[in-house]
Amino acid sequence: MTVLERTPGRSGPRSGSGAGSDPAAARRPGPRLRAARRVPPLVWAFLLVPLAVEMFWVFWPALNSFSLSFTRWRGVGPAEPVGWANYQRMLDDPVFATALVNNVVWVVGFGGLSVAGGLALAVALNRPGRGVGVYRSAIYLPMVISLAVTGLFWRVLYQPDGLVDRVLTPVGLGGTAWLANPDTALYAVLVAAVWRQVGYIMVLYLAGLKGVDASLEEAAAVDGANAWQRFWRIVVPQLRGVSTVVFAVTVIDSLRTFDIVWAMTRGGPYNQTQLLSTYMFQQSFSLVDLGYGSALAVVIFLLAIGFIITYLVRQARAED
Repeated sequence: MTVLERTPGRSGPRSGSGAGSDPAAARRPGPRLRAARRVPPLVWAFLLVPLAVEMFWVFWPALNSFSLSFTRWRGVGPAEPVGWANYQRMLDDPVFATALVNNVVWVVGFGGLSVAGGLALAVALNRPGRGVGVYRSAIYLPMVISLAVTGLFWRVLYQPDGLVDRVLTPVGLGGTAWLANPDTALYAVLVAAVWRQVGYIMVLYLAGLKGVDASLEEAAAVDGANAWQRFWRIVVPQLRGVSTVVFAVTVIDSLRTFDIVWAMTRGGPYNQTQLLSTYMFQQSFSLVDLGYGSALAVVIFLLAIGFIITYLVRQARAED
């Protein structure tokens, strides 16, 4: 009896002495934790400090905008919850409707003209030659000027008897108050914005053209393809990655355009050049209606995310 009683007691610890139940093995860090511990503390500091700053200055105010969009707040005192009232107000707001239509026109016009012009300039200047570097620098130069300064510069050009008026007078288009006419003001500002943006798009496409396989173009030329066919069938597909970046940048810039419009027209005349960004600024800081302004900011954010996600999904499906 004594031996039989002791045998199970001895077999218990032996059967449980494998690696799976070893307390020391259970406390050993996993491979990911060991890799994280090998990262120097200075590297963690360079990663975590900017993240903390970004969380405080960007993400926290963005989340605050979502919560403020459901309130009525004048910047002083507690915010009054109003539910979906700010979003319902948009449906009856004619200025919001005008700004939304103008944003669609801006996305199509600003994006289309910037991309087409930038790509054309990149193809034209993607070759060695005397003065090519000077042309590239001159076309990119407006990009280093702030949008506010660009707006003031073009405002002077559009003045009566200004440079634009003098150039267009011989063809019968002079004498037009470009920025004071509700029918032309938005397109006049659009031209100024495209003039600044086209150099940036050109640089992006120039970088993409450097990675195009020239041997494929040569093979297509031997097979009898003309210049347009080689460009459309050989070059453009290889620029798909750059085009994705260009699309995202252009849509975001289109929806957040503010400086140049505000410097040139302040949304006028008669709110005909209002964009969602200028209207949001006007409601938030000129009229101090921060609840309605936050709701407009949320709409801008959702439109930008919707455009970009839709495009990326379509690109992913096309690649598959």
